[in-house]
Amino acid sequence: MLAKVLSSSVIGIDAFPVEVEVDVGRGLPSFQTVGLPDNSVKESRERVRSAIKNSGYNFPTGRITVNLAPADIKKEGTVFDLPMAVGILGAGGMIRKDRLGDFFILGELSLDGLIRPVRGALSFAVSARRLNKKILLPVENKDEAALIEGVEAYGVGSLSELVSFLNGERDIEPARVDVESYFRNAPGEDHLDISDVMGQEHVKRAIEVAGAGAHNILMMGPPGSGKTMLARRLSAILPDMTVEEAIETTKIHSVAGVLAGGKVLVTERPFRSPHHTISDAGLIGGGQIPRPGEVSLAHNGVLFLDELPEFRKNVLEALRQPLEDGVVTISRAAISLTYPAGFMLVCAMNPCGCGYLGDREKECHCTPLMVKRYRSKLSGPLLDRIDIHCDVPRVRFTELIPGKKGATSAQIKKRVDGARKIQRERFKGTRIFSNSAMTSRQVRKYCEVDVESLKLLELAMEKLGLSARAYTRILKVGRTIADLEGEGKILPHHVAEAIQYRTLDRSVV
Repeated sequence: MLAKVLSSSVIGIDAFPVEVEVDVGRGLPSFQTVGLPDNSVKESRERVRSAIKNSGYNFPTGRITVNLAPADIKKEGTVFDLPMAVGILGAGGMIRKDRLGDFFILGELSLDGLIRPVRGALSFAVSARRLNKKILLPVENKDEAALIEGVEAYGVGSLSELVSFLNGERDIEPARVDVESYFRNAPGEDHLDISDVMGQEHVKRAIEVAGAGAHNILMMGPPGSGKTMLARRLSAILPDMTVEEAIETTKIHSVAGVLAGGKVLVTERPFRSPHHTISDAGLIGGGQIPRPGEVSLAHNGVLFLDELPEFRKNVLEALRQPLEDGVVTISRAAISLTYPAGFMLVCAMNPCGCGYLGDREKECHCTPLMVKRYRSKLSGPLLDRIDIHCDVPRVRFTELIPGKKGATSAQIKKRVDGARKIQRERFKGTRIFSNSAMTSRQVRKYCEVDVESLKLLELAMEKLGLSARAYTRILKVGRTIADLEGEGKILPHHVAEAIQYRTLDRSVV
């Protein structure tokens, strides 16, 4: 007897349909899975056998062959447990076959027949909508799948419940979710606020400019000056995520299996802070079957690299493509995958090996050669891709007095939202949403400067030895500063402020 069940598998962050064909025939008892299954799929036979028996159904004693089509693409994961079990029961006449073609079925089985949640439910729902199918999946994943408009997602908790539903003996209502409700939950009182950071008003200004134009920023200062505190509060001043951004981000987090427990939709911009011992595969993504790395998990949010020179050089150099293109491409012998990686890069570092170069309180013991060697860990091409370099000096005692608080995150966010609104209008009809992503042609069109500003730029180029890319970055940052002030033209003081944000282009000592 033969039964066919529709399921799905993931490549990268996108799902593709898989037809699970189950044949139960005569012969010595055996259970074979073909169609390029990986080890986790091959092990399904033991889970399926136990789940069927412990759910009160008879397991066939003949020869069972399961084919996963298309057979030329490698399949991985535990999502095929449930469709395999349904196929076996369908081939044995215990499930009505006429209803199987209406659904995508996926889920992991426990030995007692309960259905466990799987990764990538959002991607599976997109695949189901593409073929105009309903979807049957673990009850914990039903709300996530229901986020995709036009998909009927049914959650089931056990194999016996699924069999009863397919046989028309039980009614299950499709999941219903109000996407907008997830955005109405305001941050609690424990939400990080930039006003918690004492002093450092000029650094907060640099962060405001960075947030307003989605510019990459590097903060350099001695230990304890507040670099990490400021970085962790950057997300609070960024514009709210749109529904499209939230679903796109959730899709990546779901496939990677990093959605917080019980969380259905990522509504706040991600903040990822990997340790400096991370590998290039961990940062960019990879593996035998490539998975998203930190740059993709930070998509639509912030990637924070603390102690930047401590990261391995090959890891940092791998950031060049995602910083320039907003995507990362991972190529293997059998497949090439592209992941989204549109993030804001925020970095922090000490000015030298000991951390106290230029400090007012502590003496630096590094020689000029040691300082040069420390900073040489960061290549010129990488620094050129960081729009804003900012000094973060030690906080003075007078700035630590309670009651002296600067602007709150909400106040800064209001200004940032205003600047982003101007940019959305400016780039309307294009795939660009912020000044940092402007092309060379758009820089020439929107970043015109007057004669006085040109003189400032020429002087900066000569004195600091700026590259052509750094020159473009200054114009982009100047455009953002003008947007924050609501100015249509880039004025000399905008250019002057933008030039100040090129700290590492100056002499080391």
